[in-house]
Amino acid sequence: MDSGWMMDLATELAVVKSRQDVPAALRLMHAGMVLEAPAFGTVARGLEANEFALRAFFASFPDYGVELSGHAAEGETLVCWGTARMTLTGNRFGVEPNGRRAELPVFLRFAFADGLIAGEYFHFDLSELCARSGVSTDAVRQKLFGGR
Repeated sequence: MDSGWMMDLATELAVVKSRQDVPAALRLMHAGMVLEAPAFGTVARGLEANEFALRAFFASFPDYGVELSGHAAEGETLVCWGTARMTLTGNRFGVEPNGRRAELPVFLRFAFADGLIAGEYFHFDLSELCARSGVSTDAVRQKLFGGR
């Protein structure tokens, strides 16, 4: 099966997210879209929850950009990897960041349904983000996960 259409959708999503264009991102998503971000311990289900998650993410990382550099596909699953660049701002995580832009390797797994993106698993190393942002990983994890 040709996986080109899946890569086209994932690339377009990367472009619009790098512009923080939430409406354009939502147009690429299936109504049952599930966005998982294990570094933050979050799962957003459905378009409304995804809109909220994206807006919160871009409020904390207003210069977010991602560049996909490779991919592999099997069936209707696509795995991509690349680099995210973002500056942690504000105090959403209970810390005061240093204002430096972090450059991090990322791994993304996409699922598709009805010609749209139905799932995204967005993984990066939270400890690396914290180190580059000059904040305590322990403090951020405490804010995100509490006693879990």
